[in-house]
Amino acid sequence: MPRLFSLLLLCLLSLPIQARLTIEITGGVEGAQPIAVVPFGLVGGAQPGVDIASVIAADLARTGRFKPMPTREMLKTPHRAEEVDFREWELLATNNLVIGEISPAEGGGYRIDYSLFDVYGGKKLLGSSLRGSEKSLRLSAHRIADAIYEKLTGDPGVFSTRIAYVTSTGRGTSDERVSLRVADADGYNPQTIVDSPDPIMSPAWSPDGRKLAYVSFENRQSSIYVQELATGRRDKIASFPGLNGSPAFSPDGARMAMTLSKDGNPDVYVMNLGSRQLTRLTDHYAIDTEPAWSPDGGTLFFTSDRGGQPQIYRVPASGGAAERMSFEGDYNAAAQVAPNGRALALVTRTGGRFRIAFDQLAGGRRLLSSGPLDESPSFAPNGSMVIYASQNNGRGVLAVTPIAGGSGQRLTQDAGEVREPAWSPFLR
Repeated sequence: MPRLFSLLLLCLLSLPIQARLTIEITGGVEGAQPIAVVPFGLVGGAQPGVDIASVIAADLARTGRFKPMPTREMLKTPHRAEEVDFREWELLATNNLVIGEISPAEGGGYRIDYSLFDVYGGKKLLGSSLRGSEKSLRLSAHRIADAIYEKLTGDPGVFSTRIAYVTSTGRGTSDERVSLRVADADGYNPQTIVDSPDPIMSPAWSPDGRKLAYVSFENRQSSIYVQELATGRRDKIASFPGLNGSPAFSPDGARMAMTLSKDGNPDVYVMNLGSRQLTRLTDHYAIDTEPAWSPDGGTLFFTSDRGGQPQIYRVPASGGAAERMSFEGDYNAAAQVAPNGRALALVTRTGGRFRIAFDQLAGGRRLLSSGPLDESPSFAPNGSMVIYASQNNGRGVLAVTPIAGGSGQRLTQDAGEVREPAWSPFLR
């Protein structure tokens, strides 16, 4: 049952666990570009604890747009440009080649030098250096993968971004726990942001990626909190009588849209986060919930059953009449706006199943998922993929699907369930 009603019924959450997410590539890689990421050379006694080349190759493979060559199939493993013989890589039918070296940096940490080559053109496309500590080596590898992806596709990479999600373990037992966690986009480095025996839901990132808003049912009262990731400091910003749910930061971070029922039925409100002043944006006897901002901050999309069934509507952020936006199917909810502002990802019911749809605002729908109970879509900040909650063998998992089609990803935990994903903005 998608989020609109899970909010109202306080339902279905279970417990937290300390395992990282495990990623499984789903679907084929037909049409993926061959690329070779050569194991980086170690010079000057460098002994990094992370295999930089493996992280880069895994990042690129997960997109479904690249097919990294297994190291065992490489004829040679050059580390510097003068060691590259393009004819050897042409024989292996690889389009692009990545090489690099890791050396101790002056003052501590490591220096990572890398290059990207066009094999058939016989030229360097990219060459750069990074410095990082042992602890930040995986992040350095993700940033190199971001740069390679952008050079080869024209779109910014999202490998150095993070995802927030809710885990649950022990549902229905006295040990039941629910956690809000944050991990790297590849599931590594999970961190527990808040842990509770009570439900936690609806995580939402601030535009700068430094804070998370979420709904907690501590003391059996729904409240909206905003928590700083670096310090753990949190503020309760909404705890009115009735429902307090669906927080969404405005693109400038100065306001927050939310669902409140303090004046009767659930309606959409906007709070000025500086003054805490509330503005009621919708006023209808139906349920209005799940607000989502347009990238320019001028429009809010939301779910309403004012027509008898949940559908997507939009309203100017300054107030005004609501306009219905979804007409295909009898259930459309939980819309998220694409970073370019020209499309929505939403939950739709088709054939009795809840799936993720991609709706162009100019017209046209495409289903992105095929599960029986898919929900909570969230766009990658470059708009190329959508992460959502799904089911696999009766367990709650996360799934990632490219907008353009191709292979996807399934993110699972060893135990418990994971749900309510939210993809971070770009983290600079």
